[in-house]
Amino acid sequence: MKLFTLEEANSLLTDVRPIVHKIQRAHRRLVTLQSAAKHAANGAEHGGGGLSNGQRYAQLLVDLSLGASELEALGIQLKDYGHGLIDFPCLRDGRVVLLCWKVDEGDSIEWWHDVEAGFAGRQPL
Repeated sequence: MKLFTLEEANSLLTDVRPIVHKIQRAHRRLVTLQSAAKHAANGAEHGGGGLSNGQRYAQLLVDLSLGASELEALGIQLKDYGHGLIDFPCLRDGRVVLLCWKVDEGDSIEWWHDVEAGFAGRQPL
């Protein structure tokens, strides 16, 4: 696991923001296509159906996966596709914690939480 300093994490936000936006867009589109995909699957079980947006759905899954992989390759943890929530592992007071940032929170990280606490346990830096 890569550990970030606050400065390192903040310096990546400019590059990470477009990746997170891409993930959010793909996620929103997938959610809208899910209903159509379920309907097509049900129809296929009964000898009909078909998903006219099947290729688009598959491409969105690929886009989502590629975006998540880009973040993972940087050592960043993607926590929520829809909200654009990511965490940067960090050493704080001798223990691993997570620097927490959402895509709509600005140009610097202002929150952290214990690994077990999650988003609900966020504390200001």
